Amino acid sequence: MVKRDCYEILGVAKDASLEQIKKAYRQLALKYHPDRNPDNKEAEEKFKEASEAYQILSNEETRAKYDRFGWNAFTPGSGFEGFTDFSVFADDFFSDIFSAFFGNAGPRSGSRHRSGRDLRYVLEITLEEAAAGTDKQIKIKKPVPCSACSGSGSRGGAAPKKCHQCGGAGQIRIQQGFFAVSRTCNVCRGHGTLIVDPCPSCGGNGEGSKETELTVKIPAGMDKGQRLKLRGEGEVIPDGAPGDLYVEIEITPHQVFERQDSDIICEIPITYCQAVLGAEIEVPTLTGPVNMKIPAGTPSGKVFRLRGQGIVDLHTGKRGDEHVRTYIYVPQTVTDKQREVLEELSGIEGKPVSNESRTFLDKVKEFFE
Repeated sequence: MVKRDCYEILGVAKDASLEQIKKAYRQLALKYHPDRNPDNKEAEEKFKEASEAYQILSNEETRAKYDRFGWNAFTPGSGFEGFTDFSVFADDFFSDIFSAFFGNAGPRSGSRHRSGRDLRYVLEITLEEAAAGTDKQIKIKKPVPCSACSGSGSRGGAAPKKCHQCGGAGQIRIQQGFFAVSRTCNVCRGHGTLIVDPCPSCGGNGEGSKETELTVKIPAGMDKGQRLKLRGEGEVIPDGAPGDLYVEIEITPHQVFERQDSDIICEIPITYCQAVLGAEIEVPTLTGPVNMKIPAGTPSGKVFRLRGQGIVDLHTGKRGDEHVRTYIYVPQTVTDKQREVLEELSGIEGKPVSNESRTFLDKVKEFFE
């Protein structure tokens, strides 16, 4: 069978740089890798073809020979010594590239570090707790090794059997000429062992659960959506490091305050008289009530700032402010005395004293005259 041109396989020009060749190969490797295309012979062949082309073009010496003689440079008797050692080079190459692009899907499954899964817990706290910081007790159920089989998955904790397909390696090595590819064993799924007699307690997965009580320290300034990491409090697995626990913060909606980053906002009603004459009113804060001055002639919607009455910024350590928005409260009902006074006031306000005190309606009438 006539082999395709290496440059055509990778989709690069003949003067392509090494970086361009690497980039092109990585894209093809991600697309056609056997672990991502199980039982797909066409994808497997394309993967082998691309890998073989990369092996040649990524090496200065073999690329020069290929450019001069084509595939004939690598046929038996060509005089190119050492080319059959490419399979060793391929294993090292794939270990590096798969760890970068596929995480734990690479060929060196036996050497990768095993650790338990990370867990997530949503913790709801009040705005006051978020502002001041607090310690919270939580209870979580986390996966642990099954107590009946010690996590082996086999009845009575018996050792699993070696996989007959891969011989316990967890990987199957496919050799084609001078080129070799390793892929995860489809029988044991990379474990290298098979459970013949499953544990009745865990069904063979080797997993149980345990309720654990933990203390979570909430620093002052935490906001919704932020996470705390508790190292080693995730899933526990045999012969491996435990995972971590991520505690995600939710803030209970407050009846009075609204949070904006490190600032807080609240709305406070004032009477018409307080707005006109000025007054000193009591305003709530996260740490308790404080007195605030309302100057005479304050319009509805006026915002006052109480410096340092907000929330600590986690990054800068600086405390935000409280913004107090005032609005004039209009009662639904009034007493007879209040009505009498208001009607008297209304009569006074209805009599223009100067040009500046004319009502809006007066100005409209004047405009059409």
